[in-house]
Amino acid sequence: MGILDGKNILVAGVTLNTSIGFATAKVAQEQGATVVVSNFGRAMGITRRVIKKLPTEPALLELNVSDEEHLAALPEQLGQHVDRLDGIVHSIAFANPETALGGKFLETPWSDVATALQVSAYSLTSLTTACRPLLGAGSSVVGLTFDASIAWPGYDWMGVAKAALESTSRYLARYLGPEGIRCNLVAAGPLESLAKRAIPGTETYNEVWDQRAPLGWDPKDFEPTARAVVALLSDWFPATTGEIVHVDGGVHAMGA
Repeated sequence: MGILDGKNILVAGVTLNTSIGFATAKVAQEQGATVVVSNFGRAMGITRRVIKKLPTEPALLELNVSDEEHLAALPEQLGQHVDRLDGIVHSIAFANPETALGGKFLETPWSDVATALQVSAYSLTSLTTACRPLLGAGSSVVGLTFDASIAWPGYDWMGVAKAALESTSRYLARYLGPEGIRCNLVAAGPLESLAKRAIPGTETYNEVWDQRAPLGWDPKDFEPTARAVVALLSDWFPATTGEIVHVDGGVHAMGA
């Protein structure tokens, strides 16, 4: 038996197989879950090919979390594949690499800041709210962050967006807790994902982790992070909400 036996999980934001979303979908299936994944636009073709590599090819939905029509139609779309949702994985983030990342913090226009905040932080609420008719007591929402208590080189407005995401998760925990819905985040160390490659200067992060991670850190191994997400989706954390679980080899707890 797996820890997600009988559960239905939406993993929003799966693109490549080198992503936390993909790794989470894989581990969730291995632990017994029925998984539905989403992406949108031109990336749908890539996702459609990539998900064939999963143990079971999941249903793929088109979902742009910035599109109100997509969000309004989501419960009906999900209803074609599952009768309820037991968990949501928010694996979604975006900031314009030309203007909002890589050291351009002081010059970034509000329009690009607004996009980063909407897609990377507000969407945790909009996605959860859209799925709310299918969620019930015992369900779990899990998002992904990169320790927003630090001003990381080049991370710039994505760092601000992740700080907003972390606060958003705490407020969702407050307002959805009475319905028995938990909301937590996993803060992973730097992983060699498409998102990381889009951020100028992040190659230096690997040097930091090489020097400071007491458990060591493999930036190509997505499974430890995926396992933490799946654990939070399971019934093994029934009284944990508003939390940030670090999966970073211990760097967050170390001094200089």
